[in-house]
Order: sequence, then C-alpha cells, then structure tokens
Amino acid sequence: MTDQLLVIVASYGLPALFVVLVLAAIGFPLPATLLLIAAGSFVAQEQMNLWQVLIVSSIGAILGDQIGYALGRYGGRNVVSHLSKRWGGQLGRAEAFTSRWGGASIFFSRWLVSSLGPWINLTSGITAYPWRRFIIWDVLGELLWVALCVIAGNIFSDRVQYLAEIFGNATWVILGILIAIILLWMLIMSFRRSSNVSASSS
Repeated sequence: MTDQLLVIVASYGLPALFVVLVLAAIGFPLPATLLLIAAGSFVAQEQMNLWQVLIVSSIGAILGDQIGYALGRYGGRNVVSHLSKRWGGQLGRAEAFTSRWGGASIFFSRWLVSSLGPWINLTSGITAYPWRRFIIWDVLGELLWVALCVIAGNIFSDRVQYLAEIFGNATWVILGILIAIILLWMLIMSFRRSSNVSASSS
C-alpha cells in the first residue's frame, strides 16, 4: 500500500497528500508519517514547494483530528467502539495514555506516539474534553509533527534514494523508525533537563 500511495502523491501532488492525511487522522490505517517524509524528499527534488507542503499537510492533519473529535463527541462510545473493532484500534491504550498525561497527551500523540493520535481524538470527544484546549494542543502538535517529518525528508532525500537501492520497499519504514528514535531521545533529554532544574531549584 505504501508504494501505491507514494505513486498517488507523486502523481497528484498536494490534493492527494491532503486527503491521505485527513483520512489517517480520522483513523484509517495509512502511513501518514512516511508520506510526509516522502513529501519532504519530493521538495528536495523540486517536485513540490516546501511551504505549500507544510501548510496543506498541517491543515489536512488538523481537519482530520477535528473530525475524529466530533465523532467521539457526538457519536458516543458505541460509535467509537465500533470503529475500534473495525480498524483494530487502540482505544484502551489511548485512554490509559490520556489518564496519565492529561491534555499533553494530545500534543505528544501528534508526533511522538502518532499511532495513538486518532484514538486520543475519539476519547477526547467521548469525555467532552474542552474543544478550545483540544485544538490548541492539536495545532501545536501537528505543526511540530509535519515540520519534523517534511524537513527530515528534505534533509535526508539523497540518502533515502541511496538506501532505496539497498533496502528497497523497506527504506521509508527504516527512515521513519530512525526519526522516531531521535525524537524519543530528544524528549527524554528534555525531561532530564526539566528534572535537573526542578531538583536544583528545590
């Protein structure tokens, strides 16, 4: 499916990328992160414009998140449970993650644990989490996620082409895993610095 989506995005450009990101944010199992990295590579090859990709991708992801929130808010748990069974969702994990991190779970699930993002949208709607707070966390997280993926794809574009000759179809998966590891390391270092500052001030 990834190869087919890459061909579609390469052929139809921003409209195709927009639709894929909306559907992925709602909960359809589509490789949104890998497509954003690919879009960054297309920018490096001058097949797409950087700012257009950033703006269109951000709007698509945020719109999909709002649709997911509305499904949870107005459809209720029965609808969400049906979607979870149909798509093999992670509703339980999303609820546990939200109970631990609160509103920040919306932000983290946009870019750090993006697989939970669509389900946290739904659980936020079910619990009637304030929409204004939801959209603030959502916009901040999606802007960061889109920028990181597109810029990474842009920077590593030549290397992606080289890796493709070695690993074939697994290239995008490998690059996505590497970026996820880097982001996790950055988050851990940020928490450590915050803990050290708190300890020294006390």
